[in-house]
Amino acid sequence: MQKLLLTTLLFLFPILSVAQSQSMTIEEAIQTSLDNNYQLKQAENTRDLADTRVRSAQADFLPSLNASFSGSRNVGRQFVQEDLSFEDRTTYGLNGGLNANITIFDGFTNISNLRAAQADQESEQLSFQRLKESIMFDTASRFLEVVLNQELLKIAESNLEASTSQLERITAQVEVGSRPTVDQYNQESVVANDELAVIQRENALEVSMGRLVRIMQDDAINEVDPVMPTVDEMALMPMNLNLQDMISSALEQRTDIQAQEFDIESNLQNYRIARGQHLPTISASAGFNGSYSDQLLDPITRETVSFQDQFFDQNVRRNLGFSIQIPIFNRWNTRTNIESARVQLRNSELAMENVQFQVTEEVRQAYNDYTSIVKELESTEKALIAAERAYETEQQRYEVGSSTLIELNQANANYVQAQSNRIQAVYNFVFQEKLLDYYIGQLDNNFQF
Repeated sequence: MQKLLLTTLLFLFPILSVAQSQSMTIEEAIQTSLDNNYQLKQAENTRDLADTRVRSAQADFLPSLNASFSGSRNVGRQFVQEDLSFEDRTTYGLNGGLNANITIFDGFTNISNLRAAQADQESEQLSFQRLKESIMFDTASRFLEVVLNQELLKIAESNLEASTSQLERITAQVEVGSRPTVDQYNQESVVANDELAVIQRENALEVSMGRLVRIMQDDAINEVDPVMPTVDEMALMPMNLNLQDMISSALEQRTDIQAQEFDIESNLQNYRIARGQHLPTISASAGFNGSYSDQLLDPITRETVSFQDQFFDQNVRRNLGFSIQIPIFNRWNTRTNIESARVQLRNSELAMENVQFQVTEEVRQAYNDYTSIVKELESTEKALIAAERAYETEQQRYEVGSSTLIELNQANANYVQAQSNRIQAVYNFVFQEKLLDYYIGQLDNNFQF
């Protein structure tokens, strides 16, 4: 029996160990999300592809170099020059060469293509950075949501414990006849409602925990025990903010605006490439070619000339040349390409106006929310102190019989609500500070409170 129990425990131990909660700071949670997020990995791959396109555009300025080699075997009736006759023969031949070509002028296409690739590279890098900031911010907000729900659950559990103790005292008093039975019934109802509040808070915590675990995308993490400073340890010092300064900073620092600027530059270069199709293209070429045939005879010895003498001496051909292509008519394709590029450029400029408007509205809303939560921070502190004193006073009055249970429960409900409002105001204040950093473009990995 003992062996069976030991075997069962050993079997369940890995499962129990996996289910244990893992202590984690907000910095560790953010780093886990950055390490595992698939969108960030895709953006990193796209950024690397943009780097490759830049190298390809740079290589377009270099000449192209090609080597060729071919062989042939001909069987059939052929003209024999020595005998001035036709006869059936099998002949062999080899040809090889080395050719180079370089573009001298192509309507500045290569230059514009390189600049467009560089602009795309910068845009992808900035988009990658903004996505990274978004993941950091989302992870931090979900982390704070878990912490807040934990604190609210503690308040609900503490309230349930207090109401349960109150029920026990009232029950004892009812039994000895010092309290009416209706007080016991009322308190039982309060306890039941407090139990429901605990269940609701537990469910809210589970939901927020699932959201946090999901964004970290780590199969080894099933539950997180967030490590945070207490409310008393947090620096709750409101900042003096200027809305116009914040908007100006956001328009200068936001990576999504900078990415859009480079997107406009890329479309501008594509527009120039399209217009360059009206200009001529000039290129130069050079080549070295050689050939061998087993039918080539030495005029003196009447023997076949060797491969080395033919391929590298007698049958060598060298060439230098240039070409100019002048576009005259291409079925209006150039005009269509120019118009399409112009539309793309204009759309990117309109997108910039929309991004700037969106950034301004986000900063304005964050500023208003921050101003509001600062006021809530002060008012909830006053309300908590007042509610606590009212509850203590009402408790004393109830003990001496000068107050009813309904009045006591109402004071307790007000006190619990004041505690919840205070906790939510504190964490909303912390969240709003980071929200300002995010919308202004100053968010970094150092999340300290």
